[in-house]
Amino acid sequence: MGPPVLRTARTARLNRFRGESGTCRRRSGRARKWSGAPGCNVVELARELLHKYGSLTALAGASVEELRKAEKGIGKVKALEIKAALEIGRRLTEESLPKRLSIRTADDAARLLRERARLLDREMFWVVLLDSKNRLKGRPVDVTSGLLDASLVHPREMFREAIRAAAAAVMLAHNHPSGDPTPSAEDIRITRQLVQAGKVVDIKVMDHVILGKSGAPGQKDFLSLREAGMADFS
Repeated sequence: MGPPVLRTARTARLNRFRGESGTCRRRSGRARKWSGAPGCNVVELARELLHKYGSLTALAGASVEELRKAEKGIGKVKALEIKAALEIGRRLTEESLPKRLSIRTADDAARLLRERARLLDREMFWVVLLDSKNRLKGRPVDVTSGLLDASLVHPREMFREAIRAAAAAVMLAHNHPSGDPTPSAEDIRITRQLVQAGKVVDIKVMDHVILGKSGAPGQKDFLSLREAGMADFS
């Protein structure tokens, strides 16, 4: 048992931290070492962060600086470790998909791209390359990032990788960071333009899927322009 003076100083520090976080309990020095936050072990730290952000999706979207400010005692290194752990989780989800995944429907495309899209705060346009049996040929191609318009999504750029990969068909997709997958007039116009361009180079455009975010129970977090009848993909 240590001298009373040391115990008193240590107790004072713990009390200060309990007042700031509201939930931490006294832990051993070893637990503090693993969490990076005085008085909290790693489980308590994770619970505090999830409580603040409400979900793993929101937590994964936080920047390093935001994580440092979210909880007392999280430094730059610990924040980077948290970001790295969340990124590993995302990649594990992607790698769990079959290597020769068949992409035949909008649901298939949404399942493939959902993890990529959900944390983005800007629009990203992808081309999913398919063989003659609608099987995936490599990773989805990032065509452009930023506000979607005809000047950014040019048929030449979009079909370049498809031709190089000898793709028989493609599935188009992009995200709406607002969470609402409703297509804009520009989305529809670009889709029709790309469908026609695909006919010229003999590469079938299967669909254009717009990814949003989960809404009410039973409501899809994406929209298929094919299913909505907003473009002719025949």
